[in-house]
Amino acid sequence: MKVLQFTIPVPHDKSVIAEKVSLPYHYPYLHRHKEIQLTWIQQGEGTLIAGNNMHDYSAGDLFLIGANLPHVFKSNPEYFAPNANKQIEALTIFFNPEGALAPLFNLPELKPSLIFMQQHQQGFKLPHSVVDKVSQIMIALQKASGPDQLIQFFHLLKGLTNIKSKLDPLSTYGNLPGITENEGIRIGNIYNYIMQHYSEPITLEDVAKVAYMTPESFCRYFKKHTGHTFISFLNEIRINEACKKLIAHKFESINTVAYKCGFKSITNFNRVFKCVIGNSPRGYLDSYNNNLISLNRAAS
Repeated sequence: MKVLQFTIPVPHDKSVIAEKVSLPYHYPYLHRHKEIQLTWIQQGEGTLIAGNNMHDYSAGDLFLIGANLPHVFKSNPEYFAPNANKQIEALTIFFNPEGALAPLFNLPELKPSLIFMQQHQQGFKLPHSVVDKVSQIMIALQKASGPDQLIQFFHLLKGLTNIKSKLDPLSTYGNLPGITENEGIRIGNIYNYIMQHYSEPITLEDVAKVAYMTPESFCRYFKKHTGHTFISFLNEIRINEACKKLIAHKFESINTVAYKCGFKSITNFNRVFKCVIGNSPRGYLDSYNNNLISLNRAAS
């Protein structure tokens, strides 16, 4: 089956694309493209699904998405509510080292940048310590034109290549199979359903119906295209939401968070939380609060 990749509109007079979006919510379907993508979230909250992993995002976060890495920025459910009056804003830079920029990346001076991109094909979240510097270069690149835009692009490459922190990949599954246009929409609809109903009892049969498949076919299809079983994906969504509620401190007890995130048993919640996060809910919350205290002291 031919892979119909999401196509980034490339103006005839540009080799680096800067795109600023202000929309009610992010493009909601799983997709991939041949360009490397650098996205700075300026407004909005949600979950980034990249390959087989998911990551919270909020204003100020900056992500590099590798070429051909299936991904979707899923805005939180409240962004899709009628009369939501909410908006997302993001600035994204697209570039393809194997396209019009290939001769540039073949220069010896840019070999470190090319190697850096090849080593991080699964993408990464930029450390907060470099976000201000890199985002300012992105703004300058967006405003520039002609040779000045390429000069800013060189600054951007230098800023990325000089990152010394350990960069954890966004995805750990390796190469997922190609996503056709119809499959991207189908998987996006599955994600939408799970993320909108995670707090309710959801059965395999329920989700299979959304995909217009039998439960057996759905299990094979979902595992093949996401690297997850249905249950592992549902558990990660629920634990991801539980973490958000815990650190927001808008709950009466940890038990309340467990039940609001779709767990019927606190024992099962604790077990799944430990499996996904590597810590207990109480330990996770204590660690978060201690880190917050340390950061506040350092700022003082």
